[in-house]
Amino acid sequence: MAKKKTKFCCQSCGYESPKWLGRCPGCGEWNTFVEEVEIVTKARGAFQHSDTPSQKAIPIIDVETQEEPRVPTGMVELDRVLGGGIVPGSLVLIGGDPGIGKSTLLMQLSAILSNKSHRVLYISGEESIKQTRLRASRLGVQSKELFIYAETDLEFIRHTIEEVAPKFIIVDSIQTVHHPKVTSAPGSVSQVRECTSELMKIAKTKGIATFLVGHVTKEGQIAGPRILEHMVDTVLYFEGERHHTYRILRSHKNRFGSTNEIAIFEMIQSGLKEVLNPSELFLEERSHGAAGSTVVASMEGTRPILVEIQSLVTPTSFNYPKRMATGVDPNRVQLLMAVLEKRMGMLLQAQDAYIKVAGGVKLDEPAIDLAVLTSIVSSFRNQPVNVTDVFIGEVGLTGEVRRVSRIEQRVQEAARLGFKRAFIPASNLGGWEYPKEIQVIGVQTINDSLRACFSD
Repeated sequence: MAKKKTKFCCQSCGYESPKWLGRCPGCGEWNTFVEEVEIVTKARGAFQHSDTPSQKAIPIIDVETQEEPRVPTGMVELDRVLGGGIVPGSLVLIGGDPGIGKSTLLMQLSAILSNKSHRVLYISGEESIKQTRLRASRLGVQSKELFIYAETDLEFIRHTIEEVAPKFIIVDSIQTVHHPKVTSAPGSVSQVRECTSELMKIAKTKGIATFLVGHVTKEGQIAGPRILEHMVDTVLYFEGERHHTYRILRSHKNRFGSTNEIAIFEMIQSGLKEVLNPSELFLEERSHGAAGSTVVASMEGTRPILVEIQSLVTPTSFNYPKRMATGVDPNRVQLLMAVLEKRMGMLLQAQDAYIKVAGGVKLDEPAIDLAVLTSIVSSFRNQPVNVTDVFIGEVGLTGEVRRVSRIEQRVQEAARLGFKRAFIPASNLGGWEYPKEIQVIGVQTINDSLRACFSD
């Protein structure tokens, strides 16, 4: 006889406890434990297994390697994030806020793949077939190779997969799918873990590339246990405000490519449109002659992107000055302002500082230090920076400007967009050929950079 066992599961990290707890010992979250029923069956007899293993250990040099075959998606930006295309049998998890464009992107992807004679099965657990058809009509999707199936029962889904025999599967969303043999509610830790495990088994054994849509929490993380992200091959996050037109698709995990790549899309009436030149996009509304505005050439994976950094430094009316930053690490801003006070003698203790990266991009590489520091000085002195200047470099605690990577690609992108001067670390000057259209100025300290920048 099967025996029922009650346990409590944390919905954030999957920690299990025999009793309810207010705070999870695993992740520290409050009020995340939910009661779940587990059916335990007693095994009859001893565990039986074969005496010989299915595989043998072999030297690594004897393992045959070959390039993973990929299927191009027809979307240049998405191919870049995936590492060059879709790998057959891979499991891709896409997360993002509600209304950000996850279903729209996957519907457009389904249309492109089905128009190339690839059979696609779109499984909708949140919408009916008619609702999915209306969204497809709005996006102009018309293909006989695209199959729509509205179901949440995993057994029926498995049967439909065997019947349709698709090459690509899209599950929207994984939190709505439930396993009939698991008694907990859909979206719980047990259900998400078991359903993902079954879909992964189908994807790997049949060579079907599978895309899973995942809900996110208030903090922006994929809902459910963290083990969900470890099970899949690729984790993609949609970033951006739902009321703004631009979306950024960022790779947080990729077993078949780099995790530093991003894809930029624009949400229009007919769906998501690729932004192939993001530098022009982020600089098109830049104010000319405004103090506190600088431009940095940042690297997102293998792609250089020119982004505007804005600073506003004003006298404070509080006992402690405010330091607010959007798009950059606030701790890095505090550090750079401390360097200015110590090495340049600027009295910033009585100044509020607000720093923002225009366009909603998040920058976290050290090469943005010089641009952030220069924009703060520009706002503090109320002295504009030349609109054709670009700043690249890491700033140390002693005020030195340190070497950064991929300096040649950064400067070439700045020259292509019409910038006339590039302030870079002096240690990055040798070993490459400068573009003729731009003057490259090597600086060793922040004092050298500020003197050359504001000398005109």
